[in-house]
Amino acid sequence: MLRIAVQSKGRLFEDTMNLLAEADIKVSASKRTLLVQSTNFPLEVLYLRDDDIPQSVASGVADIGVVGENEFVERGEDAEVISRLGFSKCRLSLAIPKEIDYRGVNWFNGKKIATSYPNILRNYMREQGIDCEIHVITGSVEISPGIGLADGIFDIVSSGSTLVSNNLREVEVVMQSEALLIGNKKMSAGKRATLDEMLFRFKAVKDAEDKKYVRMNAPKARLQEIINVLPGLKSPTIIPLADEEWCSVHTVLDQKRFWEIIGKLKEMGAQGILVTPIEKMIL
Repeated sequence: MLRIAVQSKGRLFEDTMNLLAEADIKVSASKRTLLVQSTNFPLEVLYLRDDDIPQSVASGVADIGVVGENEFVERGEDAEVISRLGFSKCRLSLAIPKEIDYRGVNWFNGKKIATSYPNILRNYMREQGIDCEIHVITGSVEISPGIGLADGIFDIVSSGSTLVSNNLREVEVVMQSEALLIGNKKMSAGKRATLDEMLFRFKAVKDAEDKKYVRMNAPKARLQEIINVLPGLKSPTIIPLADEEWCSVHTVLDQKRFWEIIGKLKEMGAQGILVTPIEKMIL
């Protein structure tokens, strides 16, 4: 039985549970139970605070864990990064009151900075040759300048709306962060096998993201032109139709180029274009 540590609440919790569900791993999301077993996969979920996950994985309390890169780097625990999951993206940034004339990181020399990530901040300031005073705060870091506790802050930024509401502006991005799947370095071979199966499912889900399955009727006279603009996985599927001058073309398109390519297909005479979302892809 593989044990995964998951944040007990918040956006990272929601994104992780969605990924497990999309991988057809059924787990109860009850927040009253610390440890929950999957009903259809050899996995049990341990719900923890996000800052406790790196240590729980490094010590072997959990075999693997999903944690923000910011927390993993800050804690500095001895666990391996198995995979970047691509969700719960944010950044760690320095911010100051918006009325200040900021001309570079040297502004922070001799200043007080409030943060919940002192280790990352200390390392960054050391690299920049900046001597500042770090105040460690847990929660509501953004109010520190307003109440005179600090000159600036170092905190997580997603949309930036929290900074704006506290009369702050982002001036330096120190680190980009996303969800990581981390693992205990001494995991048994049996648990590694279960992990590999789970990673296979995760990859099938991730590979299908932003992909569309497209079917269309195409005139045979312009078939080669149509094939040339289709960025299929290998090559599109061509199926003959009752009308010998037409055929059916099936392919997969990336959402980023979807409308651009669809426009070209229509210009080349493609008709009856059907678009279907893809849940999973096995490449």
